[in-house]
Amino acid sequence: MSTIPVSERIRYRLVSADCRHHANDNIADFIEDGELDELQAEVQAKMQEVLKALVIDTESDHNTQETAKRVAKMFVREVFRGRYEKAPAVTEFPNVERLNELMIVGPITVRSACSHHLCPIMGRVWIGLMPNEHSNLIGLSKYTRICDWIMSRPQIQEEAVTMLANELQERVQPDGLGIVMEADHFCMHWRGVKDTGTKMTNSVMRGAFLKDPALRREFLSLLSNK
Repeated sequence: MSTIPVSERIRYRLVSADCRHHANDNIADFIEDGELDELQAEVQAKMQEVLKALVIDTESDHNTQETAKRVAKMFVREVFRGRYEKAPAVTEFPNVERLNELMIVGPITVRSACSHHLCPIMGRVWIGLMPNEHSNLIGLSKYTRICDWIMSRPQIQEEAVTMLANELQERVQPDGLGIVMEADHFCMHWRGVKDTGTKMTNSVMRGAFLKDPALRREFLSLLSNK
């Protein structure tokens, strides 16, 4: 096994390819077989040092003896896995019936994390689509899988919704796309002002949803009824 830490090997490939690797970027194409296990082990070792710096005695404290291992697994395999795993396989179907009516999917429960404090972001997403005869139709559950893949990264809500819109626009190629996300931010609930009542709602409107006020109103009015 190489003596160079796996994080440095992955970073070298990214930098050599002049590829951005911000907190909310997917870097799966630059991770080789077996390296995710190495990365998890490296994160575990670094997290153990964080606990030590916090003056937590993980040797005699039975509650924290496995904390570094659990946190490393959580970051790499669960809450941030959207950075390290390739996009989910999604079967696409041609729009044989030439459907061109408003479709709404949601609310989809989404979980993310604020890239400022790594605190949870918990919310719901609604997706509106106006397909055309050339659009690719995907199964209902696939919207949830794509949302989960995009959201399972450290990020801010405004960028998360835009990234989701980009992914769906490329896959479905609709005439119009509208996305609304409403979420609780635990960086506000848990720390700072500790305001538990505030939510953030934002949207992205493209194509027909941006140009046609009547369509946009229909989409938003149907959401308010939900």
